[in-house]
Amino acid sequence: MAVLFVLGFTVKEQTKPSGELIMSHVKSDIEIARAADMQPISKIAEKLEIPANALTAYGNDKAKVSLSWIAKQSDKPDGKLILVTAISPTAAGEGKTTTLIGLGDGLNKIGKKTVMCLREPSLGPCFGMKGGAAGGGYAQVVPMEEINLHFTGDFHAIGAANNLLAAMIDNHIYWGNALDIDQRKISWRRGLDMNDRSLREVVTSLGSPVNGFLRQGGFDITVASEVMAVFCLAEDLKDLQKRLGEMVVAETRSGELVLAKDIKADGPMTVLLKDAFAPNLVQTLENNPVFIHGGPFANIAHGCNSAIATKTALKLADYVVTEAGFGADLGAEKFLDIKCRKAGLLPDAVVLVATIKALKMNGGKAKDQLTEEDVGAVKSGCENLQRHIENIRKFGLPIVVAINRFHADTDAELAALQEFCETLGVDAIEANHWADGSAGTQELAQKTVELIERDQANFAPLYSDEQSLISKIETIATEIYRAGSVSMDAKVKKQLAAWEDAGFGHLPVCIAKTQYSFSTDPTLVGAPTGHDLAVREVRLSAGAGFIVVVCGAVMTMPGLPRVPAAESIRLNDDGLVEGLF
Repeated sequence: MAVLFVLGFTVKEQTKPSGELIMSHVKSDIEIARAADMQPISKIAEKLEIPANALTAYGNDKAKVSLSWIAKQSDKPDGKLILVTAISPTAAGEGKTTTLIGLGDGLNKIGKKTVMCLREPSLGPCFGMKGGAAGGGYAQVVPMEEINLHFTGDFHAIGAANNLLAAMIDNHIYWGNALDIDQRKISWRRGLDMNDRSLREVVTSLGSPVNGFLRQGGFDITVASEVMAVFCLAEDLKDLQKRLGEMVVAETRSGELVLAKDIKADGPMTVLLKDAFAPNLVQTLENNPVFIHGGPFANIAHGCNSAIATKTALKLADYVVTEAGFGADLGAEKFLDIKCRKAGLLPDAVVLVATIKALKMNGGKAKDQLTEEDVGAVKSGCENLQRHIENIRKFGLPIVVAINRFHADTDAELAALQEFCETLGVDAIEANHWADGSAGTQELAQKTVELIERDQANFAPLYSDEQSLISKIETIATEIYRAGSVSMDAKVKKQLAAWEDAGFGHLPVCIAKTQYSFSTDPTLVGAPTGHDLAVREVRLSAGAGFIVVVCGAVMTMPGLPRVPAAESIRLNDDGLVEGLF
């Protein structure tokens, strides 16, 4: 008996004595999650030696871990840190989160005390194109429905803090504008955790003068807010307030920067975030511990879960498995150049997820032809895989490739991929976690442990703090994207120079661009070279501690697709959620 994976459903494939193929529906992702044999969250905490009095329970199956208890673990040694990333994403999907969960379960299965660290899903993508983000099949984090919806309310708190600051800025101006803020140069935008393109640019304070002063503004999705980035990089509540206070919100008429602390917003914002800042503990289908906390976008921000969750996990486990959003050119680069730099993390290995279907698309195959065997397209798509492997090695990290297998993948295609990886000196291990859970990832888990024990990581960021901001942008463009040039107008160059003069030149850069290509053109798949990285604008995230470099047509407030996932999400007659995946 084999197992097929079709549109989020697990389907058993059987044959009659005559040889005729028959199919029988088993369960969808949400049905599998709903049938999970979950343990009380206190039992999951016991596996990490977290006492009951260090938990704030949210029902029976999720809890926050006390910040005061976390602070007492600082003298414990760190476990090994494994980053899960992927090749360039395609419409065919890569299954990075699912692979991470499968790997974490697999490591626990072979006797390695392991914690997984994930980002919290945003409501925007859940109701938009992506659907849920808690894994799939038999490699899921539960309670799946609650994680994908309101969870513990963290994102609502972050949105409230963001919008409190916006309200206090406008209120300051209304009551006399003592700071002499130039209303044309207010950079702070309101936030909403939903895809809504109509809010990208808005005009506020319409109506009578009692409503305030008319000005143009806009909304970002909550996960693109600098508050989210600050939340995910802060060390503790004191550091959180300091970072919030240092966020730049506007300029005065004389050109001076106005900070959130000048508006006196840092204190009340911290109050709104104090409960949310404690990491959330949940479990996999196999009752292994997972921290899900924070969730900045990967093509707009740095795309990693909170530093406090990752650092806490490292004190409690032998191995910690975490992820970075989208492909390695975005997520992994930002994890290594921003999160690790800011949080003082030293990763030990990288697991690079690839699928035959995604390689075919990067090799030029059309989406509707991916079920046809095409070894040539796989080999062509391996150029994309090779680029990511080369890039990871530039950071001094050992790497293993995880092949997330689908039912249409043929043995010849898998052999071609594994042979290609052999020529690069990299193991490529087939993973069948979707169908088999940890039983399908034990080989991957064992190979990852062997890799860490055999090959010493020699991690170093791609560029130094001392390089100029333009040099940092050019380094990423040429070394990671293989661009032939970087173009930016005089206004952008002047702005970067001004920030360097103001003392921000040491900050890392966070390049915001399409996730679908090494270039800024989403249709240019594979491993393009010689293209131009056109910088559209730059933004100072002084609180988070990086410069955002916006390239191409990246939006900080996404829109819904023509047929959003929301159209299929509903309650059934029994009051249960349907359509969430």
